[in-house]
Amino acid sequence: MENKIKVPTMAEMTASGETPDVLFWVGCAGSFDDRAKKITKAFVKILNKADIKFAVLGTEEACSGDPAKRAGNEFLFQMQAMMNIQVMNGYNVTRVVTTCPHCFNTLKNEYPKLGGKYEVLHHTELINNLLEAGKITVEGGEFKGKKITYHDPCYLGRGNDVYEAPREVLGKIDTALVEMARSRRNSLCCGAGGAQMFKEAEKGDKEIFVERTEDVLKTNANVVATGCAFCNTMLTDGVKRFNKEDEIEVLDVAELIANAADL
Repeated sequence: MENKIKVPTMAEMTASGETPDVLFWVGCAGSFDDRAKKITKAFVKILNKADIKFAVLGTEEACSGDPAKRAGNEFLFQMQAMMNIQVMNGYNVTRVVTTCPHCFNTLKNEYPKLGGKYEVLHHTELINNLLEAGKITVEGGEFKGKKITYHDPCYLGRGNDVYEAPREVLGKIDTALVEMARSRRNSLCCGAGGAQMFKEAEKGDKEIFVERTEDVLKTNANVVATGCAFCNTMLTDGVKRFNKEDEIEVLDVAELIANAADL
């Protein structure tokens, strides 16, 4: 039986007179998608291992509004954002961490204009801080000696210049990090950020997730790591497209660390 993990809500902590150090913004994918929920659990295990005082909003967390804004529905975005801001400000939230680069970008760059001013971290940044501070320690574990390549999520990399934190985290595992020909600012989108995950393919010779997967496969890596549930889905589909499921794993940085730390 799987060990239960502790995930307190803001309402529970407030009722007990406690204040968390950080709000874990789970996001829609991390809450409802079966694959992404594994990433959420891995990150929670890391937070618990590091003894971080955190809480989630639970049923009080609504969509960040990112899909509405990208689709051009500013009215819906502002409605969703204002509801979330009202809830978070009501709890006096000052610091937020999320595993979703889309939520990260929206909360960090678009909520302040609507009154939601918080320090917002991506989970790879917080994990890197915890490793640097010695709050958690890792060894190679099942990944020792394996070759890993890292895919930059657009809203984390090009959108917010977060390139080094995930690489520094991966560098602490006893593995070989190999870069794709297109990485960091020149990285290629997996397609999810352009909504290709949610609709039929457009006319053309090749879908973008196929081309990005070709970049991955050229590295001959055993694992492709990313820090976004949507990139994870697109690359997983790409690996299946080439029938390479037995040769390469698609994992989130949090999953790699949780596994390496035997959590």
